[in-house]
Amino acid sequence: MPSTLPTRHGSPWRPRPVPRVLSVAGSDPSGGAGIQADLKAIAAAGGYGMAALTALTAQSTRGVSAVHVPPPSFLAAQLDTLRADVALDGVKVGMLASAAVADVVARWLDGSGGAERPPVVVDPVMVATSGDRLLDPAAEDAVRRLLDRADAVTPNVPELAVLLGMRAATTWNGVLGQAARLAERHDVLVVAKGGHLPGDEVPDALVGPRGVVAELPGRRLRTSSTHGTGCSLSSGLVTRYARHGDWERALRETKAWLADAIAAGEALEVGHGSGPVDHFWALRPALVGAARAGAAEGPAGGAG
Repeated sequence: MPSTLPTRHGSPWRPRPVPRVLSVAGSDPSGGAGIQADLKAIAAAGGYGMAALTALTAQSTRGVSAVHVPPPSFLAAQLDTLRADVALDGVKVGMLASAAVADVVARWLDGSGGAERPPVVVDPVMVATSGDRLLDPAAEDAVRRLLDRADAVTPNVPELAVLLGMRAATTWNGVLGQAARLAERHDVLVVAKGGHLPGDEVPDALVGPRGVVAELPGRRLRTSSTHGTGCSLSSGLVTRYARHGDWERALRETKAWLADAIAAGEALEVGHGSGPVDHFWALRPALVGAARAGAAEGPAGGAG
């Protein structure tokens, strides 16, 4: 693999062992989704996570009860201040809340071309699990325009349909067809996800403008610990890509990690609704073991 890789925008970019990844998204005080999930997923994938907040939510595992959107100018200040100091190796864009917020992000990405434009993954948070639309038509149009700045997009089945202005697909072949249409329209990679389809099979696929790049089989896990899976997938995807520069490999690695994180989520016992996944399932035994070893050794000396 060459040490310098082009993004879809043609700017050179270098993979890094510990990529510096920014999440631009809303917050979730329950810790399962949004910025909080993104930072955990980035860390679990071996990256250093940063966050620019687009919105504050009053949220738990049972749902969202209120949303506060700070002035878009404050988001612009967050992004510009960070860009002036930190080189970024990847950007994940999540909840955008309004057309004005989406436009701020678009302008910032346009100004981030420079010598080394980082890869960008957009997780279009547009449709709630209940099926309710989360954005007004103007905001939906702004999100569509944002896809022209992205390298990859990770919509669920209802969001894929909204981005195309179509009815939601009801079969996997229908999902793949819509993903190919979106990929061609915006010259972007689309992660097609089968989680909203009925049945025990839950396939995913990486789809480009010329068709399916790779299909990944999967089985549905019988658990309620699914809060924040979309956030975690997109953040893990861009972080792993920023480490080695291979989208197919990044998706396979992230899908495998997320399946185990979902399976381990119930043990966290967080909330009474759709609980979070355990982002650090792989580290948990080592962390507990280290804590026990430290307790057995007794307190360490303090600084003078």
